[in-house]
Amino acid sequence: MAAAVKTSGGFCNTQQQWLHSTRDLFLHGSTRSNAKECKSKKTKKPTSLCVKATSAKVELDFNDPSWKQKFQEDWDNRFNLPRITDIYDLKPRPTTFSLKKQRTPTGDEDSTPMDMWNGYVNNDDRALMKVIKYSSPTSAGAECIDPDCSWVEQWVHRAGPRKDIYYEPNEVKAAIVTCGGLCPGLNDVIRQVVFTLETYGVKNIVGIPFGFRGFFEKGLKEMPLSRNLVENINLAGGSFLGVSRGGPKTSEIVDSIQARRIDMLFVLGGNGTHAGANAIHDECRKRKLKVSVVAVPKTIDNDIPLMDKTFGFDTAVEEAQRAINSAYIEARSAYHGIGLVKLMGRSSGFIAMHASLSSGQVDVCLIPEVSFALDGEYGVLQHLEQLIKNKGFCVVCVAEAAGQVSELSVVLAFGFFRSIYH
Repeated sequence: MAAAVKTSGGFCNTQQQWLHSTRDLFLHGSTRSNAKECKSKKTKKPTSLCVKATSAKVELDFNDPSWKQKFQEDWDNRFNLPRITDIYDLKPRPTTFSLKKQRTPTGDEDSTPMDMWNGYVNNDDRALMKVIKYSSPTSAGAECIDPDCSWVEQWVHRAGPRKDIYYEPNEVKAAIVTCGGLCPGLNDVIRQVVFTLETYGVKNIVGIPFGFRGFFEKGLKEMPLSRNLVENINLAGGSFLGVSRGGPKTSEIVDSIQARRIDMLFVLGGNGTHAGANAIHDECRKRKLKVSVVAVPKTIDNDIPLMDKTFGFDTAVEEAQRAINSAYIEARSAYHGIGLVKLMGRSSGFIAMHASLSSGQVDVCLIPEVSFALDGEYGVLQHLEQLIKNKGFCVVCVAEAAGQVSELSVVLAFGFFRSIYH
């Protein structure tokens, strides 16, 4: 999705506003305020902008012929994955995770022979972030880095099992902790982590109760986990381990990890939890502890880059459709009825957009990624008035962070549509 940038110092050209993706801005770390006007030059392509974008570590000047190389180098550095071998000089050992037993015979004579096939992911494998080359920033959904929408390859590491591991499974103690609020699918993730660890041969798996508090509060003891214990927890909601917000200092958590002799920590949580997991990771590196911290994003908002979909998102969309259906029935049953549904999403409109498309009953969907005007010839209010005249009712879906949401609510609440009824 793209959002129209309408700032005086923003990305735009002499003819039209430059569309940008808010997710793209987050990934590149670029700032709109860095766009600087410059004098027009005599070129075949009329332009009046000289744009500079600041990424996390380097400032890009798009007039510099080597800006693409600098961008890619900075991209690779920022997405460089930390490894346990950065601290310890460890020798790799063959993985205990076998894919040959799970391979489905295809009967194809040209397929790779079973004795040569392993199905593991190579460390040098990369996944392409974007597959569309936009020819212009005015193209529908264009996500551009520079004003000319130049093509820049953006690669990220490919996930999957490797043929080498750096832990002895029989000696590993793995811990799972769920923090923050509840999210649909938490128990599914706990269950699958336990299943996968056992597939690798890890026997000592524990659950930390009630978030990070389980590391220090008296009376909260770690819970042994096994396939038999978690077999059916996916059938229940909530968190099998319990959740809580906040917790002790990072140093105290790492002290507890060290005392419990935990080798792997799987942290399930949102923004704050991930910040805590990153702090735990840094403290472990500082102490040179052989501990792997694995963070699993927990959000129904689906606003995490590099992921196809976050767990809990599908459930949120499904439940949101119930509210939309109710609003549709109410609006259709009333004279000149207007159904207004406000959905969660923090700073993204994925839930609102997918729920609106899935229901097929929404006339207007307002999301943060796309700016809109309430008044004017092409404003939302005029469009709604026309819908009322043509259909007799309408349904509006609003993401919680959509611009001017509060103003729209006031307009609806105080009956500014009275002209429709007279």
